[in-house]
Amino acid sequence: MLETLTVQDAVELAVVERSGFVESRHAGAAVVLSPEGEIVTRLGDADALVLPRSALKPLQAIACVTAGAPLEGAQLAVSTASHVGTDRHVALVRDLLTQGGLNEDDLGCPAAWPLDPQTRNELVREHGAPSRIRMGCSGKHAAMLRACVATGWPVVGYLDAAHPLQVHIREVIERLAGEKIALTAVDGCGAPVHAITLTGLARAMHRIGGASERSPFALHRVSGALVRAVRENPWTIEGPGKPDTVAAEKLGVFSKYGAEGIMIMVAPNGTTVALKTLDGSSRVGALVAATLLARSGAVSEADAASFVESLPLTVHGGGADVGSIRVSPAL
Repeated sequence: MLETLTVQDAVELAVVERSGFVESRHAGAAVVLSPEGEIVTRLGDADALVLPRSALKPLQAIACVTAGAPLEGAQLAVSTASHVGTDRHVALVRDLLTQGGLNEDDLGCPAAWPLDPQTRNELVREHGAPSRIRMGCSGKHAAMLRACVATGWPVVGYLDAAHPLQVHIREVIERLAGEKIALTAVDGCGAPVHAITLTGLARAMHRIGGASERSPFALHRVSGALVRAVRENPWTIEGPGKPDTVAAEKLGVFSKYGAEGIMIMVAPNGTTVALKTLDGSSRVGALVAATLLARSGAVSEADAASFVESLPLTVHGGGADVGSIRVSPAL
């Protein structure tokens, strides 16, 4: 039996308060690693298996580059993104495809409307339709295709778990996480997603966040380049006003959320937070992660507070502010 996070092994991470009444509680697990990679905080069962979902993208992107995809700068950053489908994101992904002799039809991700409201509204007014390149994972898929082209692997079937690219991705994940993959599932975009422990995810992200571009090891050089690319192009990782983008802008951290309540943040000094909410809600991940980084001294309390103020944490009632989402008093 796979050991996933249970109710008994979760702790309260955040609460939703309405008019002084605690209306909802978000439980889960979290782990904080020091700049040296030691566990300094453990909340709940951090050794439980999780599906990192989109928080796995940095590892997949690194694997694509070490497999031969010639990505750098904004193109490297968008390969690890869960972007909101703005025209700027689409242009970047389209260039990534075109430079490899590919096009949108080669993408294996499903068609989707852009998540950016303004972009979606404009498409609706223009009688547009959902498309693969607007899907938030199109950058990852384009990077996978570029790796296949560069290495000579088949483009058709690149999402099959037995495809050489996916085998290489598995190997990179296991090296960075320091543990074997427990199970392989299918992510929402159609790519394989691999179950590792929450601590293994934190360990992998810590190694990526602390990697040097001057390392003699290619895996570390690419990791360092990826983190720098995102910090220099924060708009790529998600979108205007979105938590991962704002976290990079305001805190200088490498932040990546994943569906079903996964969140990772790596501070410039290497302090790393990984968390999972038991109910799969993503609305408290950035709040809890930033709070844990501040309490560890990795970012200033003032900067963390400024970041939290940018998050949609206000509870409304009758057109007025009547409460807020906040970290648990027990945290």
